[in-house]
Amino acid sequence: MSDAVSAALSNNAVLKIASLEEQAACSRYKETEAVFLPQVGVSYSAMSTNNPLNAFGFKLQQKTIQQADFDPAKLDHPGATADFMSSLDVRQPLLNIDRLYQRKGAHAEMEMYRLKTRRTSEEIVFQTRKAYLQLQLANRSQKVMEDALASAQALYRYISDRVGQGMLSRSDALNVQVQVSTTESRLAEARTQVRNASDYLGLLIGRPSGLTYSIDSSADDNTSPAAAAGTISEPGETTVPANRPDLAAMGKALEGADWMLRSSKMTALPRVNAFGSYQFNDSRMFGFGASAYLVGVRLSWDLFRGNSIRNRNTTLSLEKQRLSAAFELYKKQSSLELNSTLRQLADARFRIGQQQAALAAATESYRILRDRYEEGLSGSTDILLAQTQLSQQRLALSQAVFDQQVTLAWLDFLTSTSAK
Repeated sequence: MSDAVSAALSNNAVLKIASLEEQAACSRYKETEAVFLPQVGVSYSAMSTNNPLNAFGFKLQQKTIQQADFDPAKLDHPGATADFMSSLDVRQPLLNIDRLYQRKGAHAEMEMYRLKTRRTSEEIVFQTRKAYLQLQLANRSQKVMEDALASAQALYRYISDRVGQGMLSRSDALNVQVQVSTTESRLAEARTQVRNASDYLGLLIGRPSGLTYSIDSSADDNTSPAAAAGTISEPGETTVPANRPDLAAMGKALEGADWMLRSSKMTALPRVNAFGSYQFNDSRMFGFGASAYLVGVRLSWDLFRGNSIRNRNTTLSLEKQRLSAAFELYKKQSSLELNSTLRQLADARFRIGQQQAALAAATESYRILRDRYEEGLSGSTDILLAQTQLSQQRLALSQAVFDQQVTLAWLDFLTSTSAK
């Protein structure tokens, strides 16, 4: 089982998708670093105009104004004037409170996806444990059917010999032959179950389908509950932990919604940002004849946006309330599910004890009837019924052990914490 779990954690496709979602959330959080870091851009523009104002401005920027340029006729009709401008622009955020809160919301989202990935890995562990136990149950069912078939075939040979000696009627042999055929059909079904369980386990651990897996022989060398009980240990927690990854993730989602609501409210406050520009202007392409700079600080304040801010705040507030109500409901459902699982575990343990007693009785009954049959004191129908009952009780015990182990795995899943 430990090998299967390790392979699933390394190769499971669902877990890889969850990891990519976590990485995307981390990348979105890093995008918010723009609230602190400057923005730098470079541009190169080539322009030509005969507009009097722009043409005179081009020459001013190029620092090539001469006395002749003030001639009214030339000012009114400058002709085509070219300007090639290289510019380095810098914008530095100084105070943007709404974006600071957006950054906190993005951090909460990143933590939510981190916890979601952890919970997904725990779910994959549970699904892999369950698939392993299903494979174990299928192997045990196959073993029971193989033993039952071997017993039925031995009984058929025994009766066939007695029929040949005239000691038994042919109807006895036919009854056993029907039992052999029925058991062969059930064995074929058990082998199909092994292949199906192997395919499902292969899907979880990221292996190709069509392979048949063999479980650890030490984990399946005995169908007794004592041998199987050690497969999965019982978790110590019997209450829903507050820091269970999925609950913690919902808490982070609620926290993120709160930060986004605060950010929306802060858009009503003014913003302060610095800017700067350094330019080169020349009348020649790729020329850098004249340079100049421009620096400043801008205070901007959106006083009214057509009620969009107020309506957005209302929307975000309702979304936060929805998340809060869903969170409380989910915690209650988780508590109910845990209590139900604890009761199921008690039922499974009781059923194992009952099946142990039933299996012991069926084994002893089969032994007695087999001895009586060989002494001619009971009929073939009695021994066939006893053999069928023995197989059924062995299968029922394996099923009860399976139910107990799956319930323990589910209980461990329900009581896991983010600290694990």
